Amino acid sequence: MAILSLGNSERLFWLGRYSERVFTGIKFLLARPSWNGSCFDENNSESVHFSLMRAYDNAIVLRDEIGSDTFSYVQLAVYEMKNASRSRTPLVGLQKVNDNIAAFWGMADDSISDEHVRGIIKLGKRVERVDLYARNNADSEDIRREIHRLIYRIAKTGLHYDGARLSALNALAGGESINRPEVVREVESLINFSGT
Repeated sequence: MAILSLGNSERLFWLGRYSERVFTGIKFLLARPSWNGSCFDENNSESVHFSLMRAYDNAIVLRDEIGSDTFSYVQLAVYEMKNASRSRTPLVGLQKVNDNIAAFWGMADDSISDEHVRGIIKLGKRVERVDLYARNNADSEDIRREIHRLIYRIAKTGLHYDGARLSALNALAGGESINRPEVVREVESLINFSGT
């Protein structure tokens, strides 16, 4: 296992978060009956394009850790996003973006030999998915499943996390109903990269 700097650990975490933000954001867009092109605004921090470019920014710095083959799928997603923004059928293009994000995750599993590196990306992905599902009123069972996946994943990363918040998330998942704002609050404060 390579020793990762705190900065690269944080970049891996955010690579996982931003790639999930792209994937789930597109999934929600494709499920909605109405459509607008705001997802292509690279300057809007709420847009899919913005999140994809932040994933790309992190991936390019982490090329040594994740490998060129894995990185190439983030590059392909950026290429497909640009094509989709100019297309008469942007939803088809957005599906291609998601296909490349899914291929990025698959390649990360297959070609990144350092379990620690893979684990941090996956943790970022899980944190983001719990956050997005809670914010977007996903089904309670889906939120519970993702909280349990996050709990399973976190111990494998070696990152410092707030054990009390993890316990609180576990309790929220076990409750009769899901308190979505509380889930968001707990998951957003779970990981701290300040070294404490």
